Amino acid sequence: MITASMVKELRERTGAGMMDCKKALTACDGDMEKSIDWLREKGIAKAAKKNDRIAAEGLTRAAVNGNTGVVFEVNSETDFVAKNEKFLGLLDEIQAVLIENKPADLDAALACAASEGTVADAVTTATATIGEKISLRRIAVVEKADDEFFGCYMHMGGKISALVTLKGKADEAVAKNIAMQIASMAPQYVNRDEMPAEVVEHERKVQTEIVKNDEKLANKPEKVLAGIIEGKISKNLKDLCLVEQEFFLDPNMKVAQYLKENGCDVVNFVRYAVGEGIEKRQDNFAEEVMSQAFGG
Repeated sequence: MITASMVKELRERTGAGMMDCKKALTACDGDMEKSIDWLREKGIAKAAKKNDRIAAEGLTRAAVNGNTGVVFEVNSETDFVAKNEKFLGLLDEIQAVLIENKPADLDAALACAASEGTVADAVTTATATIGEKISLRRIAVVEKADDEFFGCYMHMGGKISALVTLKGKADEAVAKNIAMQIASMAPQYVNRDEMPAEVVEHERKVQTEIVKNDEKLANKPEKVLAGIIEGKISKNLKDLCLVEQEFFLDPNMKVAQYLKENGCDVVNFVRYAVGEGIEKRQDNFAEEVMSQAFGG
């Protein structure tokens, strides 16, 4: 059964109209990812925007101490609580614990000793004290070599945090600029070599269908069509790669050029945005009307 909330989510992710979204979901038996592709192949949706719905509150944080960098996210139910002194104090404690203990994953982090038992205990205490569900959602601990540089940036007090490791002649200013690039432009990979083959093949499938359905290209030779498809793949995937993005301080320059001019390369990066990938229930009049219309 196609529900109003499914139609709403597809609209948010593709920008397509309500009826087109319902038609896509119906054609794809309610499969969200297939429906996105269906809309793209029909030329109704220009791009599939994934993980761009901020559906939980809280803060992320990035911090550096010597050769250790950490990035983590702590969620709360409301943005108001994210400004609470006790909540901010919890982030301070978690930051210190992560830098000192360098846990390998979230479970290990929650088991680390804290001021009140473990980090898990500290989170539970914060939940009881603040009166909202608080959770440590994810962590990343990054170690760098002595000849590498960290770039660290937090946007809007921690709504987005980025940590990047550079090698070469980079200095702190260059490293911070790259961290700001990552925070603002949300790349998923350093370069095309890091991109999984299945990501490229998926885009090739979508673009092949788009070209196949384009009447203007109906009489083009196969070789020409193949070139058009590869060009579209490259265009759509370039913004997923950090080095292929336009540099935010100079749109006439690619990030790769900025790095080359400063004699450095990116080793790795981590970017967290608050609530990305979490869906939060939102009751409003528009959804209620859609619910009645679609029987959701």
